[in-house]
Amino acid sequence: MQSSLSESELDMASLLVDTLNLEDEAPEDIAPEAPLFGADEEGLGLDSIDALEIAQAIAQKYGVHIRADDARNKEIFRSLRSLTDFVSANRDG
Repeated sequence: MQSSLSESELDMASLLVDTLNLEDEAPEDIAPEAPLFGADEEGLGLDSIDALEIAQAIAQKYGVHIRADDARNKEIFRSLRSLTDFVSANRDG
């Protein structure tokens, strides 16, 4: 499914694919509103270990720290778009 990703969403999708070794996913094919977690057919089906790896990669690349105990994590990690929006809003510099 081809979707229209912004430059920042495509960058985040590439980070997800590279960090999690998603060999069957092309960054440009990740739908911006598809769920990242769970068994939804449209989503990536990620789990909590994946979330930790993603959070670490985001901290290294963007300087944005996502705490494991942040009450907003469910919303932050809801989709590629929500994750990208959170990082964009909280980037250093």
